[in-house]
Amino acid sequence: MAKLSHYKKGGKVRMVDVTAKSVTERTAVAHGFVRMSHAVLAKVRRLETPKGNPLEVARIAGIAAAKRTAELIPLCHPLPLTHIDVTTRLCENGVEISTRVTATARTGVEMEALCAASVAALTIYDMCKALDKGMEITDIYLVEKIGGKSGRYRRPGASGKVFR
Repeated sequence: MAKLSHYKKGGKVRMVDVTAKSVTERTAVAHGFVRMSHAVLAKVRRLETPKGNPLEVARIAGIAAAKRTAELIPLCHPLPLTHIDVTTRLCENGVEISTRVTATARTGVEMEALCAASVAALTIYDMCKALDKGMEITDIYLVEKIGGKSGRYRRPGASGKVFR
């Protein structure tokens, strides 16, 4: 098993030194889900929510979150992102979120994709909470990452839309 990379001897945290790593194209895909009642989902479908279109606002919020990940997660490197895509899909019991982030950099963009999915889900909750505070944010996970020293990772059994 690999060791945790953000620790020095004695348990002190550190930012990983990526100076010697190669600059390569790196991509990550993440997933999130907001579970909601059929009544709330019907209002989202008809854009009858108190604050406007939650899906479009969530898309923009996810893009903004990916760009600011290094400000939110203390040991993340700020990265020059070259592409961010956030999509939402209405399902039978909620809203599925898919994010894809790409950069040409020395370290991966998994945290940026996960941050985008998380903030998009939080935004949907915020936009719809006046209708039902019992919604659930679930299933935030990395679907796939491509590039870098460790190569490709694909979550076993991952379902949902994967961008191509």
